[in-house]
Amino acid sequence: MTKRSAEEQASRSLVIGGSGLVGGFIVEHLVRSGQRPLALLRTSRSDELVEWCQGDLQTPAALKFPPFSTLYCTVDAALLSEALPHLIQPSLKRLVAFSSTSVLTKQDTEVVLRLSAAELQIDATCAHHDIGWTILRPTLIYGNGRDTNITPLSQLIRRFRFMPLVGGGPGLRQPVHAEDLAIGAIAAATSAAAINKFYSLPGSETVTYREMIGRIFDELRLPRRFLYVPPWIWRAAFVAINPLFLGANVAMGLRMMKDMCFDAAAARRDFGWRQRAFKPELTRQPDSERTVLNP
Repeated sequence: MTKRSAEEQASRSLVIGGSGLVGGFIVEHLVRSGQRPLALLRTSRSDELVEWCQGDLQTPAALKFPPFSTLYCTVDAALLSEALPHLIQPSLKRLVAFSSTSVLTKQDTEVVLRLSAAELQIDATCAHHDIGWTILRPTLIYGNGRDTNITPLSQLIRRFRFMPLVGGGPGLRQPVHAEDLAIGAIAAATSAAAINKFYSLPGSETVTYREMIGRIFDELRLPRRFLYVPPWIWRAAFVAINPLFLGANVAMGLRMMKDMCFDAAAARRDFGWRQRAFKPELTRQPDSERTVLNP
């Protein structure tokens, strides 16, 4: 291998979560920039534009990668924090990991406590190995009909043709598109100002929970039909209606009344991050229209 080839290999990026929603957009934009990134995948895949590396982050000791300088991780930050010591190599200089604004709004839950601890562990591990880190905390992610926020809500609306709103759904939300997050992650990785910092990444629009749901109705070309449920009725009746809304819980309904808003000024200042207006995407876009990567 020539000196130039070795340098090019070492300057590559590794994307953990490259087949997921945000990670897929990161891979796509890295390819567009002329890079052939590495990406971790549980199953075998062949691709001329991406070097897919088969493995599982839950068994990090078995993972072997060619040299890379930047690590992007869009999967569970707690899983990354445990695996990170096995991923470090001399060429690694920058890490960009995704967490969640939930660490600021749901601090009393076991999942969030685990996530907060993971953020601190990532910080400590990177500091020990002199690796610059950036942790991004997005709000409610949507896009490409693959998200776990807007898309499941659209499925409920298609099924029932109405949506219950606890307390009328006055709580404020800032949905953020997955591709905007990917572009932001790549920008943060090249910004010296973003090293060793946390960033909240909300969408550009602040809308009520009711309006957010209303735009889903609009996208489905259905009339907006809401059922206003007082909080006490929601609590009392939830056991009976829970089978209709699998995966939901009492707290999820009550959060419809809570504001969850964050400031993106630091991200705009430090790495020029920009967000689009909120418009639900409820149909998965064909890969052929998004990227030349193999499905």
